Amino acid sequence: MNVREKMKEIRSITGLSQAKFGNKYGIPKRSIENWESGETECPSYLIDLLERVVKEDYE
Repeated sequence: MNVREKMKEIRSITGLSQAKFGNKYGIPKRSIENWESGETECPSYLIDLLERVVKEDYE
């Protein structure tokens, strides 16, 4: 799974829109849009951190 797909998967766990996800975790909506569209790549350390935090919050 590439970083773009992983970011979408992490956000889908929350059921939040890009804007709400960004507000909850302090990430600009535009960054999330860019990561999910593949325009830019989310740093791997951030993907790992978000995955851990989201799982703690939602599972």
